[in-house]
Amino acid sequence: MTAIDYDLEFLEDGRTIELISIGMVCDDGREYYAVSARLADRGWRGWKMRRRVRKHAWLMENVVSSLPKPHGDWNNHMPQSWLFNYHDPAVKPRKRIAAEVAAFIQATDDVELWANYGAYDHVALAQLWGPMIALPEGVPMFTHDIQQEARRLGFNWDDLPKQESGEHNALADARHNQTVRRWLARQAWRGAS
Repeated sequence: MTAIDYDLEFLEDGRTIELISIGMVCDDGREYYAVSARLADRGWRGWKMRRRVRKHAWLMENVVSSLPKPHGDWNNHMPQSWLFNYHDPAVKPRKRIAAEVAAFIQATDDVELWANYGAYDHVALAQLWGPMIALPEGVPMFTHDIQQEARRLGFNWDDLPKQESGEHNALADARHNQTVRRWLARQAWRGAS
């Protein structure tokens, strides 16, 4: 088995889950990061999503602050109304993200997905392709949950390795998920021997 650890940042209201960003890391060293271009869309849907995000204090403080920032001269010229750098190469249309994520997962034989509190993450991931029945070949229909594994092994949140930086940046969180999952695997191996 080869593991892919991932994290999604999203806007949810109890009925819908809107992707903001996704980060994935594979045990083979590959990484993937993307931000939904829907947040940068100039149309009604983009405006509506930005408005919802702006009203969500937690997302503004924790997630939007970790999205791509302008650099160099662009820092002085980026419109103040923008939430982040909409021209960053990580900002991609949903269809492109779906194709790239499918290719990332399919490049790994016998893959298992892992996420921290991954129930919503898996739903948001599956929604990249529509209903769950539309998952591409090779994309697992479930995600292993780091918290469930920790509880199974007798650990609680305070026992797990702490994330040093980048919390709520999807790629940094995916990297940390990999660290925690590997730590748990070592603990399970020690307990079994």
